[in-house]
Amino acid sequence: MIDGVQRIGEYEWEVPVGFIPGMNVPGRFFLSDMLSKTLEEGALQQLANVATMPGIIHNSLAMPDIHWGYGFPIGGVAAFDYGTGVISPGGVGFDINCGVRLLTTPLQPSDLIKKKEILDNLYDAVPVGVGARSTLRLSEKQLETMMTDGAGFAVAEGYGNQDDLLHCEEQGRMKEADPAHVSKKARSRGVPQSGTLGAGNHFLEIQVVEEIYDEQAAQAYGIEKGQVCMMVHCGSRGLGHQVCTDHLQILEHAVTKYHINLPDKQLACAPLTSPEGKAYFGGMAAAANYAWANRQIITHQIRNVLTSMCGIAYDDIRLVYDVAHNVAKLEEHEIDGKKARVCVHRKGATRAFGPGCPDVPSDYSHVGQPVIIPGSMGSSSYLLKGTDVAMNRTFGSTCHGAGRVLSRSQAKKKIQGKNIRETLGKAGIMVKAPHDGAIAEEAPDAYKPSSEVVSVVHNLGLSRLVARLEPLGVIKG
Repeated sequence: MIDGVQRIGEYEWEVPVGFIPGMNVPGRFFLSDMLSKTLEEGALQQLANVATMPGIIHNSLAMPDIHWGYGFPIGGVAAFDYGTGVISPGGVGFDINCGVRLLTTPLQPSDLIKKKEILDNLYDAVPVGVGARSTLRLSEKQLETMMTDGAGFAVAEGYGNQDDLLHCEEQGRMKEADPAHVSKKARSRGVPQSGTLGAGNHFLEIQVVEEIYDEQAAQAYGIEKGQVCMMVHCGSRGLGHQVCTDHLQILEHAVTKYHINLPDKQLACAPLTSPEGKAYFGGMAAAANYAWANRQIITHQIRNVLTSMCGIAYDDIRLVYDVAHNVAKLEEHEIDGKKARVCVHRKGATRAFGPGCPDVPSDYSHVGQPVIIPGSMGSSSYLLKGTDVAMNRTFGSTCHGAGRVLSRSQAKKKIQGKNIRETLGKAGIMVKAPHDGAIAEEAPDAYKPSSEVVSVVHNLGLSRLVARLEPLGVIKG
């Protein structure tokens, strides 16, 4: 382990105050011995940097999928006091409300006789790649409503049903959204991209439930062994990226205006109650709503393909849940024995609220919120449930995915996409992508093992395993 870091449990490590000058609280991160070998010194430095920010509460936190990011480490979690704390785009990321949703179907793998044709039709229905453009033509007014109403906009336009909204984090809409803080340039990028998957690590997968760990929770979530499911991973596309870019420029000046000392300019921020902080929060929430609507429209496209090709009804394809893993939200948590309003930044981290929390859908309240952890292409994905432990220790947060060990450029130098496609094909996993480079940069070897990452959060109780899903067909963005 890196010098100066203290081990305080089998899976828990502390970066003490004083590791770097100016830390207000210790850093805490969660890793097994195996994963500790993958820890980047730069990511640890970023975890310590976050601990210097004004108003941070208890700890700067990082989940077992920690790796280097912009400002905050990916896998990072930090809560800030609403009165004295700050908000930072570096704690959210450029892909605002990048997230995951899981759909169940009544199908079994044996029903996918035309798997290649299904994958081809899904690929045609859901545009992929950098700058992918939708067949939808949003008006300016519709875009405004999309940013205000989120997934509710898509359902009102006929892209889903009311039950979908009940099974989204925040019911698919942050009420604090303020499109007035979304620039003309961001809007111009958002209009042609609604209902598109994008590029990078975004994907659409056909999966099968391979193993159930928790029968009670699986039953509550409507998950059975042998069931074919669909998983979607994408975010707010160019609109969200532009919102982040625009507000970073404003917040870099705010750091000077409010006399905030930071060890890294990528942590640019402003007090939550300042005009600059409120403007970023309103714009970020609008982008988050765009992302929820985007995943809802993609869900509709998936339903259309499966109903036409598999002889099942539209409503037979049920949304289990939709989680955000790049977002900042105002939440109420117990701080030193008292309820307090805080701003929780989750940058590559997933909300994991436990049983009985009012924000968990009523039909899941007795088991806790579903937590969806996607694997990398060709590896397992997992469904977990939120816990009281997470509420008490990590502001109701857990990991978000496997976490990279190779950058995209490193992966493309070391791995041949063609070879990955052939290897996965022999394992019965079909892959469609814009080009082989997209396959190489997201190859399984570019990531930590997802099984080890979820094992750490399960053993710590930050979320608990419910089911394991394996890929049958993959569309890469």
